Amino acid sequence: MKQQEKYTFIIDKETQSTRIDSVLSLLLAETSRSFIQKLIESGSMTVNGQTCTSKKYKVSEGDMVEITLPEPEELIVEAENIPIDIVYEDDDVLVVNKPRGMVVHPAVGNYTGTLVNAVMYHCKDRLSSINGVIRPGIVHRIDKDTSGLLMIAKNNKAHESLSRQLAEHTITRKYTALVYNNFNEDEGTVDAPLGRDPKNRLRQAVVYENSKAAVTHWRVLERFGKYTLIEAQLETGRTHQIRVHMAYINHPLVGDMLYGPKKQTLFQDGQLLHAGVLGFRHPSTGEYMEFFRPVPEEFSQVLEKLRKH
Repeated sequence: MKQQEKYTFIIDKETQSTRIDSVLSLLLAETSRSFIQKLIESGSMTVNGQTCTSKKYKVSEGDMVEITLPEPEELIVEAENIPIDIVYEDDDVLVVNKPRGMVVHPAVGNYTGTLVNAVMYHCKDRLSSINGVIRPGIVHRIDKDTSGLLMIAKNNKAHESLSRQLAEHTITRKYTALVYNNFNEDEGTVDAPLGRDPKNRLRQAVVYENSKAAVTHWRVLERFGKYTLIEAQLETGRTHQIRVHMAYINHPLVGDMLYGPKKQTLFQDGQLLHAGVLGFRHPSTGEYMEFFRPVPEEFSQVLEKLRKH
C-alpha cells in the first residue's frame, strides 16, 4: 500500500487571487508544477473541505487548502547525462557548482533532472551509499532556487568525515544574498532556534518548542538604499536557515516568495542566494581546502541594475 502525506495550509492576504497551482508549486518547492497539476486534476486537493480539480482556481484569503501527495512504492533513480559545473574532483570528493532551479535529489513528483541524476551519470558507481538510493553521495543540500557549491562524497569513508565536520560546525559555508531594507550596522549575528512553522507546516520559523539551535553571521557587502547585498555565514545548517533568519530581522531575501513579499518586482524567479564559498578538511589528507564561485549571471544582472539606478 502506498503511503500518503497530506499538506494543509491557510491562504493569507498576500497570496489571495493567485492560481492554486502557482501557490502549491511555491509551497511544495521540491515538487514539479506539472505533477501538482496532475494531482489537482485527479481530485487529490480540497479547498475548504470540497474537492477542487481546477488548477486555475484563484485562492481567497482564509481558504483552507489540503493536498495529498502519494509516496511511491519503489523509486528507481536513473543516471542522466546532464552537464554539471565541476569545481574539484578526486577519488574521495566531488565539489560542484549547482545552478539555480536544479533540485539536489529526487522527491515525489520530481524524479528526473536533479543533481543526483547528473552526478550518478558522471561518477557511475563511485558514490557513497550512506544516504540510500535517492541521495547517493549527498552530504548536505541547498534549496532548488539557491545556486552554488556543494560537496559530494564518493565513498562512505569520505561521507562520514564530511558529515562529522558538518556536525562539529567546522565546514566553511559563506553565501551571498540580496535582501530588502538597509542595515544600521555593518555586521551582526542572528541566534534564533528554528523549527516547523506551527501556522504553515511547509515553512520553517523561529520557534522555541520542537526546534533546533540556529546561528547565522552576516556582514554588509554593498548598500543600495532599499536593498542590501550581504554575506551570510552559516554556523549551523538548518532548513531555509538564511531565508528564515533574514526575514525574522526584517530583511527578507529578494525573490523569496515563501518568506518575503508575495509581490516581487526586482526579481521573481526565486531567492537571490548563492553559496559562493565552501571549505572543509579533505577526508583522506586532512588538508583544509576552500573553493569559491561568483554569483551567477542572473544575480549579477540584478546587481548591475541596482548600481546603475
